[in-house]
Amino acid sequence: MASVGTGYDLSVSTYSPDGRLFQVEYAGKAVDNSGTTIGLRVKDGVVLAVEKLVQSKLLVSGSNLRIQGADRHIGIATAGLLADAKHIVKRARDEAQSYRDIYRMPIPAKVMAERMGLYVQAYTSYSSVRPFGCATIIGLMDEDGPQLYMVEPSGTYWGYQACASGKGKQLARTELEKLDLSNMTARQAVKEATRIIHTVHDEAKDKEFELELTWICEETKGRFERVPQSLVQEAEDFAAEAMASDMEDDE
Repeated sequence: MASVGTGYDLSVSTYSPDGRLFQVEYAGKAVDNSGTTIGLRVKDGVVLAVEKLVQSKLLVSGSNLRIQGADRHIGIATAGLLADAKHIVKRARDEAQSYRDIYRMPIPAKVMAERMGLYVQAYTSYSSVRPFGCATIIGLMDEDGPQLYMVEPSGTYWGYQACASGKGKQLARTELEKLDLSNMTARQAVKEATRIIHTVHDEAKDKEFELELTWICEETKGRFERVPQSLVQEAEDFAAEAMASDMEDDE
């Protein structure tokens, strides 16, 4: 890439001869070096899970959250540069509040995804800025039920049944494709999300991690909430049993 991209990666608004924007691709690399983030859309809600890598044992547990709320019914999970992620969350909160002020109702999923996608894309169009080095998974419940979108560093956004970003995204997507999401409950999704995060975490290479779990579902009455600790413990036990079973099968 070095020889091909020489001189064409100095500005985000400069295309290479083969039509590539190298700074946008570099932003994608920042996402790929982050902990794994997954989202599951099931029949009664949305579950978001993040493998938050612990950079230092001195850090306070639970600080620098990777999943935050943008409105009462919206959760946002991010992979990539944390500072960029916080800016994206702030923008999402502004969009949600603006929509409420104008239309007197919660912002629909497609409108939120479109506005965030356009905002991120604008940062790939001007030489005075750089692309956001984070991918954003948006989960919420609106009048059409559970919704899940992911906004990439390029500004492209898609609606998903399940999605993943970060270091272990390929293995996570393989595991997600095996699930019967349309018939799964949010409680079952919490357990499966925990299992997948533990599966993709490479203990030999990665540092310790904290598991973040949130959901928006019928049980929470459509509100974004942290998963109760009792259910998190059940999910951790389920993941441990599943991994132990897989190791026995391999032997």
